[in-house]
Amino acid sequence: MALTIAPSILSANFARLGEDVSLVENAGIDMLHIDIMDGHFVPNISIGPAVVGSLRKVSSLEFDVHLMIEHPEKYVEDFVKAGADSITIHAEATRHLHRAIQQIKSLGVNVGVALNPATPLEMLTYVLQELDVVLLMTVNPGFGGQKFIQEVLPKVVALSGILKEVNPLCRIEVDGGINVETARLVSKAGAEILVAGAAVFASPDPQQAIRDILEAAKEEQGTNKSKRFRGIKQ
Repeated sequence: MALTIAPSILSANFARLGEDVSLVENAGIDMLHIDIMDGHFVPNISIGPAVVGSLRKVSSLEFDVHLMIEHPEKYVEDFVKAGADSITIHAEATRHLHRAIQQIKSLGVNVGVALNPATPLEMLTYVLQELDVVLLMTVNPGFGGQKFIQEVLPKVVALSGILKEVNPLCRIEVDGGINVETARLVSKAGAEILVAGAAVFASPDPQQAIRDILEAAKEEQGTNKSKRFRGIKQ
């Protein structure tokens, strides 16, 4: 599948959010990553459906809404109504994961499940066939600009192998610490959607940053054939 760079607005300038979104949209991207945080599941608070709805009025991008919130079932419909094209919830944030997945599917949008760095893939054993996306966090969620956790790379490799057997249409998304260097690593491991925040919006030229990350990822896409992964050289 084609590689996708999804800029995360968590690192954008909220005083000029519409302008920042237009800037990256003009770089030729297809997807915008929107982090929703509640101050409970993660320590930070970000935005709600009203902001998503406002952005929907000025952008035709695919809105990849990542709910880092407790009890996501209570809010998914609000975000779909606001303009979300894809809803990703955390396996750790709901007691009834299968029910929540079915709820999202019934609303006619793509559904994803996210796992924190220390959460094993086994959490998804009985729901993988239902998913359009699995998002693997490569930082601990809650804040932008964190350092990439390279220990997640073997999990990306393992998930890639599993999905080839049980759900080959499901895409692997990675979120956290993505830049030119780490884009090569996650792409090699099997990731197809790369969420990039600070590497894009903190760059003096966000459009060029997107092109550089995409080019680096393309160089390594799917080249890892081993179940073991060495990661970043120390």
